[in-house]
Amino acid sequence: METCLLNDFLAVVRPWIDSQYIRNARMDKDGLLVLNFVDGVQNVYRIDDCNQSQLAAVLEELHQKGVTVIK
Repeated sequence: METCLLNDFLAVVRPWIDSQYIRNARMDKDGLLVLNFVDGVQNVYRIDDCNQSQLAAVLEELHQKGVTVIK
């Protein structure tokens, strides 16, 4: 699990937001953001400086760019 700030997370992930790289995304029961990549890697992020609505906006951005978001 990686702990980060929202802006840092977005800076790292935005170039990879594409269904060719990210298989799916979801929030787990603890509020952690889970990304599953097509190569089998799973990254889990605890984003410390934002609320649930901001995380929901991140998931919506992923969805808008073709990534499957699991609810």
